[in-house]
Amino acid sequence: MIFADFLRNRRREQLSDRDLAALEASVSQVRKTHARQLIAQAGEPIAYSTYLMEGFICRYMDDRNGLRQLVAVHVPGDFVDLHGYPLGRLDHDVATLCASRIAMVPHEALDGLLAQRPNLTKLLWFSTLLDAAMHREWIFRLGRLDAMARIAHFFCEIEAKLRAVGLSDGSRFALPLTQADLGEACGMTSVHINRMLRELRERELLQVQRGRVTIFDLAALRRLCDYDPSYLFIGG
Repeated sequence: MIFADFLRNRRREQLSDRDLAALEASVSQVRKTHARQLIAQAGEPIAYSTYLMEGFICRYMDDRNGLRQLVAVHVPGDFVDLHGYPLGRLDHDVATLCASRIAMVPHEALDGLLAQRPNLTKLLWFSTLLDAAMHREWIFRLGRLDAMARIAHFFCEIEAKLRAVGLSDGSRFALPLTQADLGEACGMTSVHINRMLRELRERELLQVQRGRVTIFDLAALRRLCDYDPSYLFIGG
């Protein structure tokens, strides 16, 4: 099943069998991608929406000097660029972080789904509203938290999202991000990231090693950044 993780632990029970079958039938292609592969480019016309089945994808923006800011990290179960359906183009780039598997849903197929299936329309809208909620949380993180709390908040969010789709046990999960990637997500240099990760490890809160994250004390990590996962609507 392509959409096995779509809205898993997030109103999945509201997705009827018929709506799910229609969504599955709307997929024009399932393909594997390489790591660090561009999927959608800012400003270019876009005729499909991408659903992430396996792997990790980021959304990012470059400044005039080519410096990158990550604005989202997607996990399996996410519609990566559903907002591109009504917009027709994106204002940011989308790329894989590791070898991934994606499903392509043509916008023409979405036209039919949204016209014929109001309940599915509402759930797809809910999916884009989740993205908006996470954007607000990222803005808050960058604007109001100190360096260590930013990193803690980032890992708390990723852990919660991965646990919702069965890819974290609350303490260990895969995350193929470099320190440069993490810096671009948290608004910090790689040197600063390295120093903060070392301090988090010394405080026995978390460790990042070879694409694997180990959280030693999730409750303490959440307290460090005053993390409240309610904006993710997991379990509700």
